[in-house]
Amino acid sequence: MKALIDINVIVDAMTSREPWKESAEKIFLMAAYQAMDAYITASSATDIYYLVRKYLHSTEQAKQVMGKLYALMEILAVTGEECVDALASAVRDYEDAVIERTAVKAEMDYIITRNVKDYQDGMVKAILPDDFIALMEDERYTD
Repeated sequence: MKALIDINVIVDAMTSREPWKESAEKIFLMAAYQAMDAYITASSATDIYYLVRKYLHSTEQAKQVMGKLYALMEILAVTGEECVDALASAVRDYEDAVIERTAVKAEMDYIITRNVKDYQDGMVKAILPDDFIALMEDERYTD
C-alpha cells in the first residue's frame, strides 16, 4: 500500500499535537514497520522543517528530526509538470492540488490527511488517519 502523508499528519506526530497525535504516531509506526510505503512531497519537506524548527526552537534538533523522517518516508519530487497540472486540478487549494497531482503521478493508493474535504475532488482517495489505520488492520486480518 502506497500512501502520501499530508503535512498536518506529519506535524501532528512530530509535535505531539492533540487530539491527533495518537493516530499520526500509528501512521509513523506503520511506516517504520514497513506495513505500508509512506511518502511526503519535496515541497512539503520545507514546510515541515519550518514548522518543526519553530516548535523545537532549534535548527540542529529540527535537522535531526527531519533526518529521522527521511529514514521513514520516501520523498517524492515535485516537478514543474505537477505545478502546472495543479492549476487545472479539481482540488481548489493550490498547495493541496500540487500534492494531489504528485500523488497521481506517483500512483499513490491514498493521501492520508485530516483535511479529507480538501481533496474530495481529486483523483487519489483521501483518507483520515484513523480510517487508514482501520483499513490496514482489516486488511491484515483478511489476508
